[in-house]
Amino acid sequence: MPILHWIGKDKVINHHMDVPFKVLEHSYGFDNETQTEQETKSGNKIIHGDNLEALKALLPEYEGKIKCIYIDPPYNTGNEGWVYNDNVNDPKIKKWLNSVVGKEGEDLSRHDKWLCMMYPRLKLLHKLLSADGAIFISIDDIEASFLKLVCDEIFGRNKFLCQFIWKSRQNKDNRNISRISIDHEYILCYGNTLNGLERDKSQFSNPDNDPRGAWVSANMVGLADKKARPNLHYNLINPKTGVDYGCPKMGWRYEKSTMAQLIIEDRILWPKSNEGRPRKKQFINDYKDEVTGFPSIIGEEIYTRDGTNALKEIFDYKVFDFPKPSELIEKIIEQSTDKNSIILDSFAGSGTTAHAVLNLNKQDNGNRKFICIEMEDYAETITAERVKRVIKGYGTTEGTGGSFDFYELGQPMFLEDGNLNELVGVEKMRQYVYYTETQTPLTLNGHKDNKYFLGKHNETTYYFHYEQDEVTSLDHAFLATMKTKAEQYVIYADNCLLTKDFMVKHNIIFKKIPRDITRF
Repeated sequence: MPILHWIGKDKVINHHMDVPFKVLEHSYGFDNETQTEQETKSGNKIIHGDNLEALKALLPEYEGKIKCIYIDPPYNTGNEGWVYNDNVNDPKIKKWLNSVVGKEGEDLSRHDKWLCMMYPRLKLLHKLLSADGAIFISIDDIEASFLKLVCDEIFGRNKFLCQFIWKSRQNKDNRNISRISIDHEYILCYGNTLNGLERDKSQFSNPDNDPRGAWVSANMVGLADKKARPNLHYNLINPKTGVDYGCPKMGWRYEKSTMAQLIIEDRILWPKSNEGRPRKKQFINDYKDEVTGFPSIIGEEIYTRDGTNALKEIFDYKVFDFPKPSELIEKIIEQSTDKNSIILDSFAGSGTTAHAVLNLNKQDNGNRKFICIEMEDYAETITAERVKRVIKGYGTTEGTGGSFDFYELGQPMFLEDGNLNELVGVEKMRQYVYYTETQTPLTLNGHKDNKYFLGKHNETTYYFHYEQDEVTSLDHAFLATMKTKAEQYVIYADNCLLTKDFMVKHNIIFKKIPRDITRF
């Protein structure tokens, strides 16, 4: 398989292993439309901090557990005027490149710098992705070819599913010097499979033996504002029940006379209440090819301007120039998750992914969780604020409900000399050590034991015998305080005063602090 090489690659290929593990410090929770000091423990997280360090901080709890990853990284356009600095000359990234790549960084081209920035982040994302999960990466022509080769290397060429095309513009772009209107972007997808890619006709029913075959529902929202397409804006009423479904903010897909004909032909699937969304029945034989999956053109009739308009409605002013529409991310999530999945976005921007997750949960009563990471200072004022308004409701849009916790990146777990950093606190140390041993989170329970007891997992009990101001020892006096019976005992301490024969006889494993603590 071809491998991509660039200046600085040898310096960053294993850099994800050298990134310091930092703890997440809880800032506040947002629950029931109220901000609180307590953690909501909802599973929804917004993290402010460098996304490389934040991804590393997620490993103990989320390694191999993320079902869907969507990222919208910088496209490397060189445009310095955007609120989201879409340029790898960002001071934070330059500082990182200078410290990691060293003097070689002075000679890097824009593409080299971009690849140096992306590679370790993709390595950590790969660790977080579940075996049955999928990653989606938005990109355009500037870096698409390089990104494809890097993802082949990290995720595996055999995991490449598709390079989706997203038609991001409806109108022609006259700014391009080549006179070619670039109206599309790409979404690279890696994983094993997506929902529906293995469908067959047996999954569809045709109770009325319609000659067109069985049907599936298709979204009817037109996504065009009233000023641009007034003929798509009208109230839709079910003639049989009289239920009025109103008109979506961006209109219906079909103008009124076409819609009336679809109703006559019984081509409309009506929801039970006006809170749902009517959909068009799409018959299998209406397609040129047999329906076996999803088209490679994703999010038809969903454009960048829809994301811009949505943000403007939420904040009452223009926030970003080219945010992704939440409807686009909803389609991605629907294709790759179930109702209980975890979705991660490590380039969160305005919080579109969180918005999409909340929308979907409201639509199908799902329990999906989002984790959004944003390094810029607007993580609080824009990213988190958007999620708050989506939960509460904004303008004429009803709130989705939900909750989340906001975190900052805190202290590193280990100091440069390899010792534990006492500033993180003993409880964070305990959580870290237990997870490195069991790959399960440490939970508080009512089990009675000494204060150094961590927990019991697979017939092994774990103890973290640590004190900040004194040297601890594993000795017979400590063994006398242990109350939990198990087949094996793993005990962390500064020193061990037991003989090897005694420990072998009683299935005791000693681990020295900090030497034997696993580093992520």
